[in-house]
Order: sequence, then structure tokens, then C-alpha cells
Amino acid sequence: MDRNELIAIFNKRPRIGTLSTANAKGEVNVAVFGSPQMVDENTVVMGIGRNRTMLNLKENPKAVFIVMEPGKTLLDWKGARVYLEVLDMEEAGGFFDTIKEAIGKAAGPQAAAMIRAAIRFRISEVRPLVDPMA
Repeated sequence: MDRNELIAIFNKRPRIGTLSTANAKGEVNVAVFGSPQMVDENTVVMGIGRNRTMLNLKENPKAVFIVMEPGKTLLDWKGARVYLEVLDMEEAGGFFDTIKEAIGKAAGPQAAAMIRAAIRFRISEVRPLVDPMA
């Protein structure tokens, strides 16, 4: 999948995906998120509350976001596994304010009030949603 096609699927609304993380001990977590946005071919941004995912990313900056769009059969589904690495995480400041405001506009003031950090990820790899080499 080329990155322009990925951007279209990644940023389509409404949609949700899962973000998988692990802490420094290797204990894993997966959570459903709707806020991640692919802002260019190599960057994903998102807002996050103070939760297990945030704590894991502070200990281990690597994550995987799975985005998918249903099809008639599993092989018809569109989507990708997007491997990410945290570039920066802000709990205050301009980037944080921008992300929190965008979430407020998209999901309402209650959702924005839960945001405790804004994260910028670098995309390190993109793999197909369904991959026989998984």
C-alpha cells in the first residue's frame, strides 16, 4: 500500500483502530483509539489520556496502530499495520493545545477534557492488514 492510500484510509471518518504498546518489562496493552491522524507520509499525531497506553509509551516508545475498513471477506478488508515510534510527547505547550483543540472540535469538550498529552510518532514500517508472512 502506498502512503497516499494509507493516509486516505488512516484519516477516514468515522473510523477507529487499535494501538498496541508494551512497557519496559514487555507487558502488552491494546486500546481502541479514534484520534490518531496521519499528517504526512511519515508522521502520526494523537491525543491521549493518562492511561496504560501513555505510561507504556513513556517506558517504551514503540507501538503499532492497526487501521481497518471491512470488506465482504477478510481478504477484501482494507487497512494496514502501522509501526510507530514516539518522537515527542507534550503535556503542555503549543502542540498539546493544538491537538486538544482538534479533539474538542471532532469529539466534543468531554473528550478534549480527558487529553493529558499530545504525541507525535514517526512511522517506521507499514505492513498489510492481512499478511501470510505475519
